[in-house]
Amino acid sequence: MTLAQHFAAYSEWRAQLSGVLDNFAAWLVENELSDAQTDRRITQLLEKLREDRLHVAFVAEFSRGKSELINAIFFAGYGNRILPSTAGRTTMCPTELMFDRTKAPSIELLPIGSRESNASISEYKRFPEEWEVVPLATGSAESMQETLRHVSDVIRVDPATAEKLGFAIADGDNALFRVDADGCVEIPRWRHAVINFPHPLLQQGLVILDTPGLNAIGTEPELTLSLLPNAHAVLFILAADTGVTQSDLTVWREHIGNTGGRRKGRIVVLNKIDSLWDELKSAEEIDAEITRQVDTCAWTLALPEDQVFPVSAQKALVAKINGDAELLKRSRLSELEFALSEELIPAKQEIVRDNTDAEFADCYQRARSLLESRLVNLREQVTELTELRGKNKGVVEYMMGKVRVEKEEFESGLQRYYAVRSVFSQLTNNLFAHLGLDSLRLLTTTTREAMVNATFSKTLSGAMAHFFDVARGNLARSEGEVTEILAMMEAIYKKFAVEHGLKLGSPIGFSLLRYEKEIDRLEQWCDTHINTMFQLLTHEKSQLTQRFFEEVTVQVRKSFEHANRDAESWLKAIMAPMEIQIREHQIQLKRRLESIKRIHQATDTLEERIEELAHVEERLVLQVGALAQIGRSLRDILQQTVSSEGALSAA
Repeated sequence: MTLAQHFAAYSEWRAQLSGVLDNFAAWLVENELSDAQTDRRITQLLEKLREDRLHVAFVAEFSRGKSELINAIFFAGYGNRILPSTAGRTTMCPTELMFDRTKAPSIELLPIGSRESNASISEYKRFPEEWEVVPLATGSAESMQETLRHVSDVIRVDPATAEKLGFAIADGDNALFRVDADGCVEIPRWRHAVINFPHPLLQQGLVILDTPGLNAIGTEPELTLSLLPNAHAVLFILAADTGVTQSDLTVWREHIGNTGGRRKGRIVVLNKIDSLWDELKSAEEIDAEITRQVDTCAWTLALPEDQVFPVSAQKALVAKINGDAELLKRSRLSELEFALSEELIPAKQEIVRDNTDAEFADCYQRARSLLESRLVNLREQVTELTELRGKNKGVVEYMMGKVRVEKEEFESGLQRYYAVRSVFSQLTNNLFAHLGLDSLRLLTTTTREAMVNATFSKTLSGAMAHFFDVARGNLARSEGEVTEILAMMEAIYKKFAVEHGLKLGSPIGFSLLRYEKEIDRLEQWCDTHINTMFQLLTHEKSQLTQRFFEEVTVQVRKSFEHANRDAESWLKAIMAPMEIQIREHQIQLKRRLESIKRIHQATDTLEERIEELAHVEERLVLQVGALAQIGRSLRDILQQTVSSEGALSAA
């Protein structure tokens, strides 16, 4: 099965999930089981499914055939090259290929001069007026080719400007950025490009990141700090005729590979095997030479051999365009596409499955508990009213008094709930005192002051290390507050369940571990790229300070922003079941009291009321059954996997 077929099956699975969730939300409203918190969570879940993206990054140094590989895998159906692919440098800036239905097909280009500001690429995406937009005529491959050549645009600037924009100037013929005879340096015109293109795979949520040589574009922190680490798959392209060069090895070690074994979703492509197709050699000799090159690359990169795929992107593109099955087989592209499908789609599906299952399970359990609570209360009413058959008004008055006492006891018990709300509010304030952005802003300010005032490299290095220590400490203290809130809510859940029969289950947990790991990752990156003895000795303090705050603290702030949003959602989710159950219990007690009052006033309404409640019970039982069916339907879909034939099947 091709990547396109695999991705189409995954998109169908995602659409089925959205359909069940839409029906679930409508069913909750129709049956008066919805509340603001549940509505918000289901809406967010549906938005995540609709906006679900699968990010695949292509990374290589110049002249490795990276753009040609993208053309061969994704764009051969257009009968021509879409991305520029010629000798020398073609992709001069990081380029994202995606599709946004709210925008017309186009290329959005961020000028290289934007590097002079402190803003990241993601921040610039909020300000469309900062980008130059070139319309993309998708009806003609030739027209698209011409428009897409903009990603190769360059400008000539003086050396001071080039260095200010982050491009290292060097001497020698092999230098990527060097001063020409006229005293100028040729650098990329654009900092980042976004191609909005209605390709079928892009329409289904695929995002392709095409990167220029990482050693050649200067320092673009968002690429190495965010875009590459968050990609679901990274294809690292080498050239078969050169193998792993020193430049390739540097890129692999610093930005892609990891010590200690294989990392999921990281694939090495040994491109241009057609350069080894020697007509004076037999097919067996050629295959043996390719195998040796694969073995050498795998050993150098400390990878299993089955993670290195020899291909000829150029021959594969020609074969697909001309319908040449034999040449396509010889190009070996199909093996790479199959591996990409088999590794990428299931891994992404698992992430979506786990997230959907966790969110749905909580909303489902909340609705189920509410229905069960209504059913228990209703059956208690029926039992009470049945016992009143043939009884005099004195017995009815006694029963009415009993329910009134129960109602008063429950309302008295609510004082404990209000006390819990007060403590909950205090603990929440403590949590955000550590986790909140105000504390991070204060930390950032004090760190900047320490770095600006530093007179020794050791002091500068210590200030950066202290920043991470405090950020990590804030997360640890926040984790302590989370644990305390969870323990308190578990105790009050149990108390109300025992004393008043509320169906509360157990409160959902929350962990900040993923954010602690993200801080660890960012510190490791900083210790490799900024806070090193070489950087401290060879760069001015002001340059290192600027890099630290433009690159590292921006990512730390994003991590804390996400942690804050997740914590706020959890706090609402953990309190909502109790609020709903308490409100429901109050309503049911009020109804029981009113029911007995009516019977006290007119004894002939007893049988009518019992019959009325019997009908309500039937409806509740049907609702429980319908809810169970919705749960089974969604879990059946969650258990489906994308088969190698491109169909959905049960796991």
